[in-house]
Amino acid sequence: MSGDRVLRVDVGRGVATLTLDSPANRNALSRAMRAQLREALAGALADDAVRVVVLDHTGRVFCSGMDLAEAAGGAAEDQGVNEFPALLETIWESPKPVVATVRGPARAGGVGLLAACDVAVAATSATFAFTEVRIGILPAVISAVCLPRMVPNVAHRLMLTGEVFDAQTALTGGLVDLVAPDDGVDACVAAQVEALGKGAPLALAETKRLLRAARTGPLGDRFPDLLGLSARFFAGEEGQEGIAAFREKRPARWVPA
Repeated sequence: MSGDRVLRVDVGRGVATLTLDSPANRNALSRAMRAQLREALAGALADDAVRVVVLDHTGRVFCSGMDLAEAAGGAAEDQGVNEFPALLETIWESPKPVVATVRGPARAGGVGLLAACDVAVAATSATFAFTEVRIGILPAVISAVCLPRMVPNVAHRLMLTGEVFDAQTALTGGLVDLVAPDDGVDACVAAQVEALGKGAPLALAETKRLLRAARTGPLGDRFPDLLGLSARFFAGEEGQEGIAAFREKRPARWVPA
């Protein structure tokens, strides 16, 4: 794992707060971020004093998705997205409730990260987008956690267009659970954490298991095919062209002139 710390961990009063802290690359899911998130989640889940996990962020952006600088030029088996299912599955199947605090833009894999959580609280000014198709890749892996949450026709349109949508659309479309004024996000999250903390630990864990199973069955059963598809597109001709175009700030070659 990289020696650079891109995640802050604070534990107190029964809450483990994991704060994405890499604003220079818009809190992208880099190799270091993925590794540190896995480590921090494992620690929080193993700590009997922790009742609730909160996923927060520094900087303007919640999470911009996979680190495209690391994705450039890699073969399918070398793509960072290969590690993403395990991270999403850890959050999705965590016996402890996980709350996402979304203060700013969430894109692609960042949307998947918040969708895997039990409660997602968004600021009024937060925006969202499934940008994958615009850079020649697929929202395949994150579909496993986004589709159970979302109104089907809303997910259909937004995943195909890749357009940016606001917090109200995310709320009515089922992607987020609560929207709060920008200066009221902390209070909203605190209220949810307090409510969750009143539940008995084993009862919460079993209730969460029942809810997840009723929607999708075991999440891990869905990932192998989705991951293979996603990794192939990351490494494929369209994906590499889209990544290059994004990094070079130019239209991809398939965009009409």
